[in-house]
Amino acid sequence: MELGWLLWGTAVLLLLHVLMELSPTVNFALRLGFYSLLCLMSSALAAAACLLVNGGRTVKNMRIIKAVVRTFKYFFGVRFEVKGLENFKVEGPAVIVSNHQSILDMMGLMEILPDNCVQVAKKELMYMGSVGLITYLGGVIFINRKSTSSAKMVMAEVAKTMVAENVKVWVYPEGTRNCTGDLLPFKKGAFHLAVQAQVPVIPVVYSSFTTFYNPKMKLFTSGKIKAEVLPPIETKGLTSDDVTELTDRCFSIMRETLFRLSGRP
Repeated sequence: MELGWLLWGTAVLLLLHVLMELSPTVNFALRLGFYSLLCLMSSALAAAACLLVNGGRTVKNMRIIKAVVRTFKYFFGVRFEVKGLENFKVEGPAVIVSNHQSILDMMGLMEILPDNCVQVAKKELMYMGSVGLITYLGGVIFINRKSTSSAKMVMAEVAKTMVAENVKVWVYPEGTRNCTGDLLPFKKGAFHLAVQAQVPVIPVVYSSFTTFYNPKMKLFTSGKIKAEVLPPIETKGLTSDDVTELTDRCFSIMRETLFRLSGRP
């Protein structure tokens, strides 16, 4: 009986391997399914570790989450080339802004996430099972993107907390995933936050994933991600009148860096 199950299991694995080799769609679906399952399982394990070590919701849990997520790259053959980590070493809090491409961004985030740094994320993420639980335990700040007034109130509280607790805040200014190889126009929330708190903005840019991950083309293979932390942009002395110019400046610098890292003219 056991031999029969072993033979059946081997046959199914071989069939899946053949299908993955022959069909990009099957390969994409299976790898994406495995990624989703890995996220759910590792989140549950990490949540238990966070509760045991730190007792509840705290940014200190990000060290545990980071250690777990950094193992994902070995499952999917993703390699990282990182430059500019010294630019995170600013005195006091800061607002970190980066491009937002896909569900794989979590791997890029945890590869370089500095200590005492929390993310701003959409409120819907909180209801995604164990993934929602681990983001809550890690101190992620949730905002309701459908309510502008609610988002502004949260950002005002974030500004106070950032300075009081000396933490960095990581924001995706595009507001949504964008796997086109370019940047979407930036929303101004992160830059209002930096100006209100009078803290520097640190741009972070990841090269385009499109050469190895592209949902429209059903492409999901191994690949290399280049990440670069750019020099901080000071906001001391700036006011709300300067937010548009600050936003445009960051967008221009990050877009130029994205094209350079991705090998685009």
